[in-house]
Amino acid sequence: MATLKLLEKLTTTAGVPGREHRVRKLILNEIKGIFDEVKVDPMGSIIAIKKSHPKKGSASKKPTKVMLAAHMDQIGFIVYHIDDKGFLYLNPVGGFDTRNLFARMVTVCPDPNDPKKDLVGILNPSGKPIHVASPEERKKIPSVREFMVDLGLKKEQVDKQVKIGDMVVINAPVHYLGDLMVSQAMDNRAACWIAIEACRKLKNHDCEVHCVFTVQEEVGLRGAIASSHTIAPDIGIGIDTTLAIDTPGVPAQDACTRLGDGAAITIMDSSAIGDYDLIETFDAVAKKNKIKTQRSILAAGGTDTGGIQRSAGGCRAMTLSCPTRYIHTVTETIHKKDIAACRDLLAAYLEIA
Repeated sequence: MATLKLLEKLTTTAGVPGREHRVRKLILNEIKGIFDEVKVDPMGSIIAIKKSHPKKGSASKKPTKVMLAAHMDQIGFIVYHIDDKGFLYLNPVGGFDTRNLFARMVTVCPDPNDPKKDLVGILNPSGKPIHVASPEERKKIPSVREFMVDLGLKKEQVDKQVKIGDMVVINAPVHYLGDLMVSQAMDNRAACWIAIEACRKLKNHDCEVHCVFTVQEEVGLRGAIASSHTIAPDIGIGIDTTLAIDTPGVPAQDACTRLGDGAAITIMDSSAIGDYDLIETFDAVAKKNKIKTQRSILAAGGTDTGGIQRSAGGCRAMTLSCPTRYIHTVTETIHKKDIAACRDLLAAYLEIA
């Protein structure tokens, strides 16, 4: 069973697109000693290189350059307005279903580098509560920009501590339900965990691994596009979460994946169609190593694979996904065996790439 203490830290560390400072620091500390070379590119993505370490006696050749991409940003908000009473209004960075945002606690982060300056607030839509709202008003689903944050402070106190552009994230704990782990930001800190732990397992491998913890995926795959131009990989593997809609009210054919059925080999999504031979190779490696997998097609949504695949002259690419229930909420849920299968499959593939 996977040890998930690192994932607990990853999922509870704030880092929205363009404000990945804290999670970047956490990852940089965690990967010391795993890679041969580590650098941060101009956009803020971490590029960690693990050079070819072939078995003794292996024929020398130019190593295949494999790029792994696990985005480290999470969906969240940026303060766009402070009204005359000190209430904050938010601009989304990443896609939210606003039905999941009512009556939440949030953390306002005035300094992306310093958690000591954080403030706790209450997130609710502006407007009338249910007691005094009309039937029509009760049915209305507000947009994100209609939500406001109450810090419980006077306007002058707010102005001293908060400014336009500050990061805001939902404040939610980690929970374990049997073999399931529940937390915000599984998308995509689960993939960061998979990449770190797979590379930690690697001993002998002919390929040269460029493990990239990318920025700004949730707003258009931006970090992956930039770093893939720098790396110019032969093969690209996007690592992400994917929908597990194995819950009541959804037809079986729309489940996408199911928790507990193993690592998801993504055939296609709206940003990329996986390379056929890569998919077949991952299938064969899984069978050889008795790793449980399932195939997945995501009808809408994309991953860093879409950015890598089309970089420069293009490259062979596919996505390895961890099945996740309730994506883009603060109760994103994975199965411990699925995330372990993703780690083991990725490590096994890199050994033969």
